[in-house]
Amino acid sequence: MAITKDTIIGDVLDKYPQTAPIFLSIGMHCLGCPASRGESVADACAVHGVNADELIEKLNAAVAQ
Repeated sequence: MAITKDTIIGDVLDKYPQTAPIFLSIGMHCLGCPASRGESVADACAVHGVNADELIEKLNAAVAQ
């Protein structure tokens, strides 16, 4: 599964739990709450002031290993 801006964070975490530290590093500390798990990667980036393209690159690199 390639991670895109539209991918839901909960789906990423369910399939690739090793990505949790990457989300934590952008200040997304409530990974277990239903609201954050239902957000898209783009939504989370907008809320946390993070460049979505850079985060997606990091996430896809982490899951490719």
